[in-house]
Amino acid sequence: MELNEKITYIKNWLGTGSINIFGLPMSGKDTVGVRLAELIGGRFLSSGLIIRANEKETGKNYTGKGELAPTDIFYNLVLPYFNREDLKLFPLILSSVGRWSGEEDQILSATESSGHKTKAVILLQISENDVLERWEAANILGDRGDRDDDREKAIFEKRCNEFREKTLPVISHYRKLGLLIEINADQNRESVFQEAVDKIYNYALGHSENENV
Repeated sequence: MELNEKITYIKNWLGTGSINIFGLPMSGKDTVGVRLAELIGGRFLSSGLIIRANEKETGKNYTGKGELAPTDIFYNLVLPYFNREDLKLFPLILSSVGRWSGEEDQILSATESSGHKTKAVILLQISENDVLERWEAANILGDRGDRDDDREKAIFEKRCNEFREKTLPVISHYRKLGLLIEINADQNRESVFQEAVDKIYNYALGHSENENV
């Protein structure tokens, strides 16, 4: 089956639901998420972008040392997005929304009540050594955009530690719920995206809630 046919099936299966993408820093979450959202006619929502925009606007610093934003800040800034009128009719592709253990149940509840039910969760699998190599290459190229904080190795390593200590339990929870799709992110971008589409498509075939999809 061609890529476009799989995308169409995924779009019909997802409806106005959501897919949440997790992975270490530099694993390609936004790259995969933005492209997938565009192809299915959805909207891309990154909690990191929302929180950094608020930090820039207010001058506050929740994440500048590589730490995850406190749960109350996360809830106040990110959860209202699920009920926005301009997102109501669209599927959502989420980038690491709810990264702290304990936040996942609130995300499942918020997506369900807003009409954006979490249909699947993606984990981009890659080692910390490999993302560190990507980080070093990106720094040489100056390819990190406005992520000035990532230019310090200690801060980048702290972000990896936060993922290991706080986010892996979240992913384990999604795995127990049968929502997790694991993707090999140690490939070129096109291969990662193709594998993501293939596995989401296969997952959708086995979890279709609509016999007419």
